[in-house]
Amino acid sequence: MNFSALDYAIVIVYLVGSIVFGIFKAGKIKNTKDYFLGGKNMSWWSVGFSIVASETSTLTFISIPGLAYKSNMMFMQLIFGYFIGRLLVTFIFIPAYYNGNLETAYDFLGKRFGDLLRKITSTTFIVTRVLASGVRLFATAIPVHIITGLDYPTSIAIIGVATLIYTYLGGLKAVVAVDVIQLFIYIGGAIFAMLVILNDLPNGVADVFTFASANGQDKFQIFNFTSFKSWTDFFASPYTFAGAILGGTFLTMASHGTDQLLVQRLLGCKDKKDSQKALMLDASVIVIQFAFFMFLGLCLFAFYKGVPFAQLTFGSNGQALTSSDEIFPKFIIEKLPTGIIGLVIAGILASAMGTLSSAISSLASSTYLDLFRKSHKEGDNKKEIMYSKLFTLVWGIVLIGGAMLFTDTKNPVVELGLSIASFTYGGLLGTFLLGIFFKKINQAEAILGFIAGIMVMIYIIKFTTIAYTWYIIIGVSVTIIVANIFHLIFPSKKNVKI
Repeated sequence: MNFSALDYAIVIVYLVGSIVFGIFKAGKIKNTKDYFLGGKNMSWWSVGFSIVASETSTLTFISIPGLAYKSNMMFMQLIFGYFIGRLLVTFIFIPAYYNGNLETAYDFLGKRFGDLLRKITSTTFIVTRVLASGVRLFATAIPVHIITGLDYPTSIAIIGVATLIYTYLGGLKAVVAVDVIQLFIYIGGAIFAMLVILNDLPNGVADVFTFASANGQDKFQIFNFTSFKSWTDFFASPYTFAGAILGGTFLTMASHGTDQLLVQRLLGCKDKKDSQKALMLDASVIVIQFAFFMFLGLCLFAFYKGVPFAQLTFGSNGQALTSSDEIFPKFIIEKLPTGIIGLVIAGILASAMGTLSSAISSLASSTYLDLFRKSHKEGDNKKEIMYSKLFTLVWGIVLIGGAMLFTDTKNPVVELGLSIASFTYGGLLGTFLLGIFFKKINQAEAILGFIAGIMVMIYIIKFTTIAYTWYIIIGVSVTIIVANIFHLIFPSKKNVKI
C-alpha cells in the first residue's frame, strides 16, 4: 500500500503544528530557570502527561504489541512494579528534591556530598542518554522508512530537525506543551488501528479472547508463579512474579528518581505537592497505556488467526518476518486505509519526538548547570540563555548525527545503547539512596560505592545468566554495601547533613 498525498499532508501538518504550538506556548524566556525548568510554574497535569510522552518511545509503540503477540501479558507484572516505584519516588525523592531548591537531579548529590560527585553522576547520565537516545531515534526511522519509503537519513532528519527547532527556541515549557499533544496523537493513532482490527474480526472482541485461549494457551496470563528447579534458573527468568515486581520497582526508582530526563520535569512544578500529583498521574496513565498496547498485540494475534509471526510474510516479495516488532508495521502498511496511515505515522513521530525533545533538553540542562556553569549564582541572563541554547543545539545535532551512523541494526553499539542503563542505573540509584538515608556517608565513600556498583554490573551482565530485571537491585545493593564498608573501615569524622 502506498503512502498517499493525504497521509503526507497529515504528517506535514502535524510537524509544522508541533513547532508553532511549542514556540507559542513557551512565551518569553528570561533566564535558565525559564529555559530549563519552565519557570517552575508548569501545571501538574501537563507535567504528568509530559512524563508519559517522554518515557514512551517508538520502541514501546512498536515492540509492546509484538511482545504480547508472541507471548502473553506477563510483562504487566513489570508495569505493576513501575507503579510501586513511582509511589516510592513520590514520597521519598520528591520531598528531598524540593527541600534543596534544586536545578537538576545531580544538584542533589552536589549539595549532599560535593561537586565532584555531582559532575561524575551528571557525566554518567550524559553518556547513557546520548547512546540510548541515538539508538531510539534510529529505531523510529525504521517504521517511517518502511511505511513512507523515505530513506533512513531523511526519516531521521525530519524527526530530529522538527524536534530540535521547538526545543531550541522554547525550552522545557515548549517541550512539555508539545508532549501533551503528542501523547494524545500517538494514543489516538493506536486506538484507530485497534478499531480497524476489531471491525474486521467477525465476532469483534470475542474473537480476541477465543484466539488468546486456543490450543490450551492463556495469552491473558499476567502473574507467573512458576517453580524452578534451582536458584540459577529462577534468577535467569525475567518474568517471575518477584523478579518482575522488584525489577520494575527499582527500575522506576532509578529512571524517575535519578535520571535528569524525567526529574527535570518534576522540578519544573511550582511546589512539592504539584510535583507529587504529576508523578501519580503518570503512574496511573502508564499502567493503562501498557495494558492497552498489550491488548492491541492480542488483537493483532486474533487478526492474523494465531499464526506465529515467523510464518507471516511482509512486502511484495513475500519476505518472512524476522521479529515480532514487525507485526504492527506490517498491519499498518497492509490494512489501514488512506488518512489513517498518516495519523498512525504522526503517532509514531509523536512518541519519538516526545522522547527526543526530552533527551535534548535534559542533556543541555545537565551539561550547562552541572558541568559548565562554575557556580550556583545567577549571572548575566542573556549570556546564560545563549550558552543554554548553544548546548541544546549541540546535543540536538549530536543525537541526529549519531542516529544516522546506525545504518546496520546488527551493529553491537545498538545493543550497548539499548542496555547501557542496566550498567549505570543501579549505581546511580544506590548513590541517591546513600544521600537520602545514610547521613554519615561522605563523598569519597559514595564515589567508591558508585564505582563498585558499576564494576559489579559489568561482570553480572557480561558473564552471568541473571535476568535484566535483577540488575538494578544488585547494583543498588553493591553501591550501598561498599560505601558503608569503607565508612566502617575508615570512619569519617564529619557528619554530613542536608
